Amino acid sequence: MKKIHSNLKNLVDQKGISIRQVARDIDYRFDSVRLLYNDEIKMYPRELLEKLCAYFDVGIEGLLRYEDEKEPEQEG
Repeated sequence: MKKIHSNLKNLVDQKGISIRQVARDIDYRFDSVRLLYNDEIKMYPRELLEKLCAYFDVGIEGLLRYEDEKEPEQEG
């Protein structure tokens, strides 16, 4: 099954800054940015996505990816 995943961690790490700094720079709630960074966000606020795309100068495909969900490895 395919799912949407965040690529924010890669973008932040490549830039060498903290997620707290990103939240400050885009003037957005830290908790929402952190959830997206950790790929734990359930809903994707349009304003947050727009601000992050502009901040990192990427399209939505640079911020989010649609890929197969990795299945848990089975023991035995």
